[in-house]
Amino acid sequence: MRYEQDLEWCLVDGKDGWREIRFHDYAELYTVTGLYERVFYEILQCSSPSTVRELLVGAMNRAGADISQLRVLDFGGGNGIMAEELVKAGVSSVVGVDILSEARDAALRDRPDVYQDYHVVDMAALTESEHAALARHRFTGMTSVAALGFGDAPPDAFRESFNLVEDGGWIAFTIKDSFLSDRDPSGFSGLIKSAISDGRLEVHASETYQHRIATTGEPLHYKAIIGTKKSDLPR
Repeated sequence: MRYEQDLEWCLVDGKDGWREIRFHDYAELYTVTGLYERVFYEILQCSSPSTVRELLVGAMNRAGADISQLRVLDFGGGNGIMAEELVKAGVSSVVGVDILSEARDAALRDRPDVYQDYHVVDMAALTESEHAALARHRFTGMTSVAALGFGDAPPDAFRESFNLVEDGGWIAFTIKDSFLSDRDPSGFSGLIKSAISDGRLEVHASETYQHRIATTGEPLHYKAIIGTKKSDLPR
């Protein structure tokens, strides 16, 4: 049987017996040490973090920019896999943001040395104090890997994250290719295409690639976009 991407699931043998966990029930996945990596990276061959790192490093090298000077907001940070790639590439500061406290708990458990700070907030509904706490980091970069769409992170959350980056900062994100189609109902297609056409995001690299395989073995394609922010996205 073929399931839509956000309905795929796995069976986990725990101390209380077998239980079913949907892949997008991230809070449950993160509570089991190593389960997220086992499912998505070992079995389903996810390549997004390494793909984004390679594209970002390449684009910054071509632009003569120093990656060690980046202060990155890792939006939808999860348990820190993308942040780990950034640290490997030489990024000096990474701050995680996720709506789930379980994500922060997992990041501190699994990768305690990759984040300078980690905020559990709803980026689509920031309070004044939450916005001020994030703004104090003076971000010069933002990453968002496999976090957009499917109801996990709406366009407003992406917009707020983008706008926290200083003008001239680097933006690196991935999104399922279907969310960039003209038939996309989520709002991401219009937001991203207008950001590029209006000159608010200058694209330096883009690539459609295999994000991972589905439970059927079919490839799931995403698009990675690397660029520099020129101005805020309008609310």
